[in-house]
Parts: sequence; structure tokens; C-alpha cells
Amino acid sequence: MIVFDLRCGTGHVFEAWFGSSAAYEEQRAGGLVACPLCGSAEIEKAVMAPNVGAKGNQRAAVPAKADETPSPAAIKAALAAMAAAQAKALEKSQWVGTAFADKARAMHLGDAPETPIHGQASLAEAKALAEEGVPIAPLPFPVVPPETRN
Repeated sequence: MIVFDLRCGTGHVFEAWFGSSAAYEEQRAGGLVACPLCGSAEIEKAVMAPNVGAKGNQRAAVPAKADETPSPAAIKAALAAMAAAQAKALEKSQWVGTAFADKARAMHLGDAPETPIHGQASLAEAKALAEEGVPIAPLPFPVVPPETRN
């Protein structure tokens, strides 16, 4: 995983995680990266400070206090725990692919029985669902569609 500081066209700076630099470029080119504050799809990498480790001959760092940045190992452990929690939650959820917006709307309107679902929606579809009051939330980690798994 790689983390980037990103900036939208209106100046909001936010952090996003990707599998690789190529994955970021592919998602940005496909319009899949948007500002979480304003929804703008006009995204570029922001200037960020590299995380360079201390020289081997220097003494160990003092343990981080609650208000300091956690260690890379702590971040990795937290991300792994979050990914495991998402996977467990999705065990009882049905993959509906690109039909997500239609199925979520049908359940909200009472035209279909309520059942846990997950799938794909464009930014425009997600905004429309939110404006209609349909309870949706983005998943923090990408989901591999069942038909593409080996």
C-alpha cells in the first residue's frame, strides 16, 4: 500500500491509500478518485514530506505519545484490522456489482426486501442516492468482484 496526499481543484488536501502508484493513476484517470469534502474529481498529488527512517547508528526514538503520529507498524496493524473487519462485514452481504444504485434505491422505497448489499456506484449515482436519503457508505478498502477472483 502507498499513501498519497491529494488536493482537489478547490484546494482541499486529503490522504488516500492505493495499492501502487499505477493503481492511483488508473483510478484517477477513470474518475474514481474524488475529494471526500466536496466531491470534486479534479484531483492532483499534493506536496508531501517523505517518511525517511533514522540512520542505523542513532539511538532509538522515544515511544510516541497519544498526540504524536503512530509508528508505521501501528498503522499497518490498524489497516489490517480494518480490512479484516470489512471482510467479516461483507461475508453476510451480497455482491450486486453495478446494479448497486438501483437495488439500494428499490430497498429504500420498499420495492424490494431490505438485505445487506455491496457493489459499485459512480460518484453521480452515490450523490443522487445520498440526496434521496438512501443510507449508503463507501467501503474503506477496494472489493474484488467475485467474477474476477481466481
